[in-house]
Amino acid sequence: MALNQTWDLDVIFPGGSRSQVFASFLKEIETRLHDFQRQTNSLQVPSDKDDTGGLSDCVENLQQIALRLREADSFVNCLTAENQQDKHAVRLGAKVKSLYAAFTSTLNVFDQMLTQVTDDVWAEMMRSPAFRPVAFALSERRDLAREKMPPQMEMLAGDLAVDGYHAWGDLYNLAVSQIRIPFEENGRTVELSAGQAANKLHSPDREVRQRLFRKWEEAWREQADYCAEALNRLAGFRLQWYKHRGWTSVHKEPLMLNRMSPRTLQAMWEVIERNKPLFVQYLQRKAELFGVEKLSWADVEAPLGQTAKVYGYEEGAALIVDQFRSFSPQMAELAETALNNRWIEAEDRPGKRPGGFCTSFPLSKVTRIFMTYAGTASNVSTLAHELGHAYHQYVMDDLPALAQEYAMNVAETASTFAELIVSDAALAAAQTREERLALLEDKIQRSVAFFMNIHARFLFETEFYEERKQGIVSPERLCELMEDAQKRAFCHALSEYHPHFWASKLHFYLTDVPFYNFPYTFGYLFSSGIYAAAKQEKDGFEKRYVALLRDTGSMTVEQLAAKHLGADLTRPEFWQQAMEPSLADVREFLRITAR
Repeated sequence: MALNQTWDLDVIFPGGSRSQVFASFLKEIETRLHDFQRQTNSLQVPSDKDDTGGLSDCVENLQQIALRLREADSFVNCLTAENQQDKHAVRLGAKVKSLYAAFTSTLNVFDQMLTQVTDDVWAEMMRSPAFRPVAFALSERRDLAREKMPPQMEMLAGDLAVDGYHAWGDLYNLAVSQIRIPFEENGRTVELSAGQAANKLHSPDREVRQRLFRKWEEAWREQADYCAEALNRLAGFRLQWYKHRGWTSVHKEPLMLNRMSPRTLQAMWEVIERNKPLFVQYLQRKAELFGVEKLSWADVEAPLGQTAKVYGYEEGAALIVDQFRSFSPQMAELAETALNNRWIEAEDRPGKRPGGFCTSFPLSKVTRIFMTYAGTASNVSTLAHELGHAYHQYVMDDLPALAQEYAMNVAETASTFAELIVSDAALAAAQTREERLALLEDKIQRSVAFFMNIHARFLFETEFYEERKQGIVSPERLCELMEDAQKRAFCHALSEYHPHFWASKLHFYLTDVPFYNFPYTFGYLFSSGIYAAAKQEKDGFEKRYVALLRDTGSMTVEQLAAKHLGADLTRPEFWQQAMEPSLADVREFLRITAR
């Protein structure tokens, strides 16, 4: 049976961006927000563990609003992604951001009240049945409030962010939506959107890749002034916010958001740096197979050979479901539900936003997945990746809203774990040397992406923020910083780099998550460690895995690893062990391709 490649949003809010049901839903959120503001402003600081009725009601209302805002935000994100020309959807996005800002302003008052509860009373409250399920999240809010500005200043900053900070992110999205890349194929010139062009950069034909990459760089060069303005203003807003909070490190916020210590981040990057020489050997061998001295940027993620396998959508979907079932029947059932009930927008057409994502609708208890499927092995991996996100949310649907708020790094753990299940099983089932080599190489490409490409993004963003403290950074200088970071991250192994990558990558312009890079690498390696444990334990591991996922909203990553894996993430031993499967893949690739 042919699967529909467009998602169904009408089952959630009928009518698209003109939905009257959604308009009423937004009004309901506004009403709840006004009530929550009045409730918070009249809330008394609990004086003992029995004096918590008002706070308990307030926490429940907080969670109900949070669920509704997530539902609304997911809907408008889907609308703007599926059609970048939907101006009404953009205006709805601005409305949802303003509601978030109002909610955040009230939360600043709520959080400040939490800091006024004495430590003894707080400890007793958090042990009570009313608060125990969300104790971690509330304690985290209380601790963070002590490091912020006074509530009135935080409220002002949040209000100004709607038409300042967040608006620059919207401006970037507008610039991307206008990009059209002329490309000649089959004797005629077609206009490619950014998403379509990104897919063609993985063509098995090197001449096509190189020709398109030149067009790709040219297109982003033309948009560089707009992108640089947006990036500078986003960074400037963040830096001013940090300065007034007394935060000196640009890594402080992303590490807090990811519930991760600086020692863990440092240990992870140090182990990766130490193991890069083997990946340089892989890049050199791939260059030999392509008949060039060094790979260019456009070659790194290209398939070997001129006849890369094309996976029809149904074929790719069936492969994923079958491999999920070998690990978890529940995971396979969730994937089938997503595929059959039109949770997935995969159609390859103009006008879509580039990239892919999975977003949850916590009230409806469904998810939606966005991507552009063109039949590459990488597309199959992306689909598995996003279905991994969907499964993560599925196993947490019955938890309180505050206990569902897991960080990006552990979110990427579930998704990359799903990728590993599919790629490992497909590799084991390969029938020929050519098929095995293609699958192995696709798997190694992801390791290179996480250990080198993502590292380049982290290095670039760190150094950009340091320079931004001194003033505006020009487009030319941004290109220099980007290319230098790529050279360092790839150990100077390439012949050509992507200087306008800073302009083309949406992740640098997201206003809800700064440093949208290192969590991917964390998730990849953390999932590798989990997968190694799963293969050892086999039948009994699914329950442990679900238990780990359900704890992701209620623990730091260090606590999570200690409880469920018996590992210390601040030490290099875990990271080295987690890298071993990737290193083994490269050694196997070098063995197979030896002359």
